[in-house]
Amino acid sequence: MNLSKLGITIFTLSLFSNPLYSQVAVIVHATNQQALTESDIKNLFTGKLKSFPDGNPVIVLNLPEGDPNQSLFNQKVLGRSDAQVKAFWSKLMFTGKGTPPKEVTAEEMIKLVSENPSTIGIVDSAAVSDKVRVLIQH
Repeated sequence: MNLSKLGITIFTLSLFSNPLYSQVAVIVHATNQQALTESDIKNLFTGKLKSFPDGNPVIVLNLPEGDPNQSLFNQKVLGRSDAQVKAFWSKLMFTGKGTPPKEVTAEEMIKLVSENPSTIGIVDSAAVSDKVRVLIQH
């Protein structure tokens, strides 16, 4: 294989391994049968809703700031950049009108959501197991 073909091959492989091409899944406990629209999910993750449609309280979990899957979620579901999300929560905290979702690692996310029917979180789609239920994927 000559160098130009090798370069093209490496470039092509890097495109498919890039986190920008992964998908993010919004997950709940496997037994949680709540029907949520994308708008509901956006409202939960921005603190506008504090409970599931059936009235049960919800615990919202995020991935750490800077996590590529969190960034993808912010962009695709919330329609905001990481900086815009940070500014949004800073304003709410400063005015005493809200607290951002707790940040947990991807490993903690699956564990916490699978143990508590009141939680909702996000993970890389590849990390989904039968212990959780996917609401949406982007």
